[in-house]
Amino acid sequence: MAQNRWKIHKFGGSSLADADCFRRVAAILTDQTEARIGAVVSAMAGMTDELLRLAVLAEQDDHSFTAELHCIGERYANTARELVKSEALVGLLDLWGQDAADIEDILQSIALAKSAPQRSRDVVAGYGEIWSARLLAALLEQEIGSDRGGTWIDARQIVTVRQSGLGPSILWHESRENFARIVDRDFNGIAVITGFIASDEEGLQTTLGRNGSDHSAAIFAALTHASELSIWSDVDGIMSADPNKVPEARVIEQLSYSEAMELAYFGAQVIHPQTLGPAVEHDIPIVIRNSFDPDHPGTRIVAEVDSDEQIKGITAIGGMALVNLEGSGMIGVPGTADRLFAALKHAGVSVTLISQASSEQSICIAVPQELAERARAVISDAFADELASGQIQNVDVTDAQSIVAVVGDSMAGSPGLAAKFFGTLGRAGINVRAIAQGSSERNISAVVDSDDAVRALRAVHSGFYLSSKTISIGLIGPGSVGGTLLQQIHRQSDRLINDFNLDLRVRAIARSRKMLLGERRIALATWDENMHESGEDLDLDRLQHHVHADHLPHAVIIDCTASESVARRYAGWLEKGIHVITPNKKGLSGDYAYYELMQECAKQGSSHCFYETTVGAALPVISTLRDLVDTGDQIHSVEGILSGTLSYLFNVYDGTRPFSEIVREARKSGYTEPDPRDDLSGMDVARKLTILARELGQKIKIGDFPVQNLVPDELRSLSIDDFLDGLPRYDDQMRQLYSEAESQGRKLRYIAKLNANGDASVGLDMVEPDHAFCNINLTDNIVRFVTDRYSANPLVVQGPGAGPAVTAGGVFADLLRLSNYLGGGD
Repeated sequence: MAQNRWKIHKFGGSSLADADCFRRVAAILTDQTEARIGAVVSAMAGMTDELLRLAVLAEQDDHSFTAELHCIGERYANTARELVKSEALVGLLDLWGQDAADIEDILQSIALAKSAPQRSRDVVAGYGEIWSARLLAALLEQEIGSDRGGTWIDARQIVTVRQSGLGPSILWHESRENFARIVDRDFNGIAVITGFIASDEEGLQTTLGRNGSDHSAAIFAALTHASELSIWSDVDGIMSADPNKVPEARVIEQLSYSEAMELAYFGAQVIHPQTLGPAVEHDIPIVIRNSFDPDHPGTRIVAEVDSDEQIKGITAIGGMALVNLEGSGMIGVPGTADRLFAALKHAGVSVTLISQASSEQSICIAVPQELAERARAVISDAFADELASGQIQNVDVTDAQSIVAVVGDSMAGSPGLAAKFFGTLGRAGINVRAIAQGSSERNISAVVDSDDAVRALRAVHSGFYLSSKTISIGLIGPGSVGGTLLQQIHRQSDRLINDFNLDLRVRAIARSRKMLLGERRIALATWDENMHESGEDLDLDRLQHHVHADHLPHAVIIDCTASESVARRYAGWLEKGIHVITPNKKGLSGDYAYYELMQECAKQGSSHCFYETTVGAALPVISTLRDLVDTGDQIHSVEGILSGTLSYLFNVYDGTRPFSEIVREARKSGYTEPDPRDDLSGMDVARKLTILARELGQKIKIGDFPVQNLVPDELRSLSIDDFLDGLPRYDDQMRQLYSEAESQGRKLRYIAKLNANGDASVGLDMVEPDHAFCNINLTDNIVRFVTDRYSANPLVVQGPGAGPAVTAGGVFADLLRLSNYLGGGD
């Protein structure tokens, strides 16, 4: 009956490392509700290696094996003393003493012969599981009584195997008969079973190989017709990638047997490949669980999985080499592959991956690195005649290779997956040396240089598992604009990820001397305090490397400074594939050769540079100009009031009060830079006009056109205070200009002008009262486009052109535009 079926649990060495671990395992088992429970156990963590070391020492006639055996005994005895009471303890330690005497006899024999036969090694190595089983059974009997606990089963009395070149083969008929003889058919309770060890056809002890306890558990699950096999270790389940190499790796909830088999073969160390055989044959679900977090559901492995995920895992095998056999004489010649693989078989070389060109001119195989030269030698010998005659040109070996593979049942019949896989590797700058895919389409493998393997894993994992709109962000300059931007991102982050699958991860913030780095993301609510407490010295190279993380699909650096030195880094960032967003005008309006270099580097790095806020804060000035040009409109002229400060000054100035007084008030109110001369010089406006001109393809630079500097010559080199004190001496000049405009019914405005011929100017102008520039709010920016389409009625873009919130909003909008570019395939 279903309710009386066995349930098998397997506990690995990490789950049995010490007394606390044994207690934890006992608690897991006693919480189970099934009537029949089998607990297959490994040796305590590290115990098998310690036992095998004894055999190595004995083989070297190094009698320190006696002391090391004593240390093993001390560890076991100390653990037992913490767990079981005196009576049971005496029995356990007596049995261990008998085992130790037997082990020492074997080691003495090895030392005498100076040789350790495999059978002797198997006997010595197998004691670790016996000791674990005895100890856990004694603990269970103590905790729940002999009715349910206290039973342990020596797998050597049940599991019978035949050893061959392919490893141990289970003799199922004999094993089933042994199980029926040893275990009462009416057994109820918890039976602790030794893993790893078995007997051969002659009844002599052998093992199932390293990590064979998983296989033992699957064998007993099959022998008992178990309802489920739970494999407990120190991880939450099978991960989508190695978490030590891919920080974003996550637990896979469900896998099919075939998916698990592929992942196990390609290095998913949580489960041994042989474990799956008996489970598949008997359709037994396998659950990978964490003994340190038993409430976690883990990974469930079953025959078929209903899942929308096309890719289940990304994994890699390192330590490989590529061997390439190439020659025109191979084309159309039957038996070439047969000769190749026959030679490798006789030499004992296992082939991990095979790739052959459709032209039949080359065959490429991946083999373990340590076998590469042997493979080259036997292949060269097998094709010696063809190499001598030139029919085969060479047998090459490429060392230090890794195989990166993506696995998933749902890959079959899904167009575009291979393109996504290889496209992701290409965007990460990773060269693929060989490709293989089986006809089942369950696995796509690529061979890459081992130096690139971790980067490849991270790139592919992010491409398939993360949102394509996951962006790693570094912000330089968290001042008024940058700090406001961080607040805006913080307020909107939850909505963006929930509604638009847009994951904005601010991972670096830098001031002029300090920076704060976050592994996953920086807590934006407390970044300022965290910078003060744990900030480190500024290192923009390290910041760049941190932001441009291999495991995240996209990186962007936002420059909210006015620094020339930071702007000079844009080209390097863009070339490396790091996107740039900036309100800093220095990089876009400086040396034209550097401007061209930025464009070229962006192409090489497939990256984007967004700088809408360099001209009109959040106003869509650059984007409007681009749209006009890209849609074929002919631009005749661009004019604008491009300074919120100068807009304010000439909106307020009406001749009734001195201009110097208005400048001083504007500075006090925060409408100017700390040094008002930065605004009054007109250089800020000139930079903005230069950026617009370059958008039109004009090779213009600062100095090519007149810029009216409103700062008198005599005041330009003074301190700020002296400048402000000296400015009233020039109020009459400004009053005279205002009166001249007023006499003509016009108003003074500081205007940037540009026409299609490249003529440009920046300075004061007198505009008619019905002109668009006359009727603006105090700090508005306004840009007027005259084009073929907008000639009689020019196109006007107008709105606030200054202020931290407005500018930060414009930078944020550029960030969202970038996400739309990056997520275009979603």
